[in-house]
Amino acid sequence: SLWHSPELLSDIQDGYSVSGHLLVCFSSGYFIHDSLDIIFNHQSRSSWEYLVHHAMAISAFVSLIITGRFLVAAMLLLLVEVSNIFLTIRMLLKMSNVPSPALYEANKYVNLVMYFAFRLAPQAYLTWYFLRYVELQGQGAFLTANLLLLDAMILMYFSRLLRSDFFPSLRKSSAGRDVDGEKFLID
Repeated sequence: SLWHSPELLSDIQDGYSVSGHLLVCFSSGYFIHDSLDIIFNHQSRSSWEYLVHHAMAISAFVSLIITGRFLVAAMLLLLVEVSNIFLTIRMLLKMSNVPSPALYEANKYVNLVMYFAFRLAPQAYLTWYFLRYVELQGQGAFLTANLLLLDAMILMYFSRLLRSDFFPSLRKSSAGRDVDGEKFLID
């Protein structure tokens, strides 16, 4: 959506495109489905952070769908999904115990770059934008609060990632946690 309509970036509050609207609708459906999957498969205890994240995303996206405002902000936030590719590769490599540490090492650095480019940078920009330009009333206040909570979560996940992949000596003991267990990202 942003690639085909870069002019949308000049109007984060009121910019609109049909493809962007459909993207937010589809993503809302994904978050709802994933939340239900976590709940119905009895993974709520080990995945409570994902449920909180999904609830925040669903509530924010539904407000965007209803009002038609801040659609471009949602599109920018969905850029984080690009970095999920490399986080998933990381997790799959850890789970499969691939005998090629070079592949894990390469992905670890690509993952770090993608985390900055597609998670931290868009999140920081939108937080700055909302705090500077968006009226902190009604939907603007609700979305700003969501952004600040997401900031905290993203920074927490980033610190876990750094400890696990770049500073393993700082990592807390993870004894007793298996691949299907709690907090696999920490390991």
